[in-house]
Amino acid sequence: MAEEMVKPSVAMRRLITGFRVSQAIHVATRLGIADLLTEGARSSDDLAAATETDPDALYRLLRTLAAAGVFHEDANRTFSLTELGNCLRSDAPESLAGLASMVCQPYGWQAWSELGYSIKTGQNAFRHVHGVDLWTYLKEHPEESEPFNRAMTDLSRIAAVEVVSAYDFGRFARIADIAGGRGAFLAAILKRWPQSHGVLFDQPHVVSGAQETFDAARVSDRVDIVAGDFFKSVPAADAYVLKLIIHDWEDAESIRILASCKAASPQASILIVEDIVGPPNETLDAKLFDLNMLVTPGGRERTSEEYAALFAAAGYLFNGVTPTAIGIGVFEGVPA
Repeated sequence: MAEEMVKPSVAMRRLITGFRVSQAIHVATRLGIADLLTEGARSSDDLAAATETDPDALYRLLRTLAAAGVFHEDANRTFSLTELGNCLRSDAPESLAGLASMVCQPYGWQAWSELGYSIKTGQNAFRHVHGVDLWTYLKEHPEESEPFNRAMTDLSRIAAVEVVSAYDFGRFARIADIAGGRGAFLAAILKRWPQSHGVLFDQPHVVSGAQETFDAARVSDRVDIVAGDFFKSVPAADAYVLKLIIHDWEDAESIRILASCKAASPQASILIVEDIVGPPNETLDAKLFDLNMLVTPGGRERTSEEYAALFAAAGYLFNGVTPTAIGIGVFEGVPA
């Protein structure tokens, strides 16, 4: 999409209607368009036949996403992938296909439609709409749980590249990834530091799919997979990694999670991997993510000062934050 100077009213209109782009990407990803273009350009009619969609309607979808820079439209309604579009391939190194498939599901849209409720009351919109919290909903709707887990794996894979490059995990002999999902992040750590041993800890229905991740990374001999509830207890370790976990919870619950780690291994370090909320007028991605925490799981993104307060409440000293190139930081706590 070419750079252009636009009137403020035009720029604002694009912001107002941005959900249309999100939904278009979601539908194209669900149809597997990027995967169908992996081998090269194809006509919209060919793609419509492959996806069993209406040819005219699919063309209108594809030309819109081409104007957004996701695909490139050539002559005769032929489309190919751009660098952006490559991120929607399921096999791309930095694939976001899982996230695109999950983020516009109706249960999420419905919660976001009640953002006004959250702003007025300070309460979680998801529970207001669905009657249960996000985690209970996913347990009760396994058809939604699987896409959610794939989305989290996408985010873990991308975060891992940056975080593992920025932070030295190698000084810890035993690293426990708490609520570590399918293990993508822990696998990246163990590949980078072959002297370390890992523990993947999450709910039973989540870790049941983790062995494949560690087998593919060839680190299975250095990983223990443990199922449980982090509000009750966690395995012993030299360092606890909490990646995109603490932001799901308000302060009271976050302190309980940190206290579980403290009880299991009082001398261990705590490594919270989250977006860095910056000063006024900066870090839009982190602040949008913060709104999502308010609406969906019911937590919040935090500033360094707010993480320091969490650490102190749980008996740790804040030892600083290691930033990365994608806005995520490693907030380190050490025993007080």
